[in-house]
Amino acid sequence: MSAALTGNIGIIGNGSWGTALAKILTDNGYVIHWWLRNEAAVEHLRTRHHNPHYLTSVSFAPGTVLPTNDLSAVLAACDTLVFAVPSAFAAEVLESVPAAAWRDKRLLSAIKGILPGSNLLLNDYLDRQFQCNPANYVAITGPCHAEEVASERLSYLTFSGLDDTLTAAAAAAFANAYINTTFNHDIWGAQFAAVLKNIYAVGAGMAHALDYGDNFLSVYITNCYREMYRFLRTHFDQVHPSDACPDFHTSAYLGDLLVTCYSLHSRNRTFGTMIGKGYSVRAATLEMSMVAEGYYAARGMQPVAAALGLGMPIADTVYRILWEQHPAAETFRGLEKMLS
Repeated sequence: MSAALTGNIGIIGNGSWGTALAKILTDNGYVIHWWLRNEAAVEHLRTRHHNPHYLTSVSFAPGTVLPTNDLSAVLAACDTLVFAVPSAFAAEVLESVPAAAWRDKRLLSAIKGILPGSNLLLNDYLDRQFQCNPANYVAITGPCHAEEVASERLSYLTFSGLDDTLTAAAAAAFANAYINTTFNHDIWGAQFAAVLKNIYAVGAGMAHALDYGDNFLSVYITNCYREMYRFLRTHFDQVHPSDACPDFHTSAYLGDLLVTCYSLHSRNRTFGTMIGKGYSVRAATLEMSMVAEGYYAARGMQPVAAALGLGMPIADTVYRILWEQHPAAETFRGLEKMLS
């Protein structure tokens, strides 16, 4: 395997996924600078060596993490940044420091969503708004749940970037006994697959709450993958064609869809289950104390699919329930006959 990353590494964001990535890196011998928004959480991590709110079972050896709520200090200290802020808050964090501070950084994105407002993937937002070099960007996708990383159950990460040397180095930095890594060149497809699987997982949770069984769910997920594949292939052909089409039948695409739709660790599935039971979006969000990326992605994918001239009936079903307040049971009955 290629040499791993050199220089200082910073993590931006302290949710469960950011905490899981911090565990991997520190287990692999890195000392990380870690930006947390909340000063109390910074002090807790500094003195008690674990995140007080997420994956609290994970303990960090003293000296392996350098927590702070000063984002500028992390950017000044680090050559590589792992960006793990939910997509809904990403633009706010990015724009809180001068654009020039991001331009020469290697940025590994752990976001699995579209930025609301712009409806852009993070790499396209950085390119358009901050003129960042696309070759310095690597996307991290799954299948990989933070809770299983915390318990060191074998998990898989895929790294996607335009610079093969950087992408291979990022994959090497995260590989260890409980994390298998691979890398590819499909920066857009891997991220859009992560966006879509969250939407579909919200729908899987709704179906579970509406008392659909395993037979329906298997058909539902099969059709989700067919819809995802059609989108990925169309986006590749129309927007980013190259000499070789990526292999979409791999774990970063199909595998991540399966685990997010089926796993009880999936926050998007849990969110969908609560909506299917009659919770409002606000009540479900407050109950979970976490952001379900599929909620924002359901709206963000509408103009993206429309620009490609694609109909996406399953993603549309989830969107109508979440954003147009269509009754979940009635809307799913309309979907039943469309699946095969």
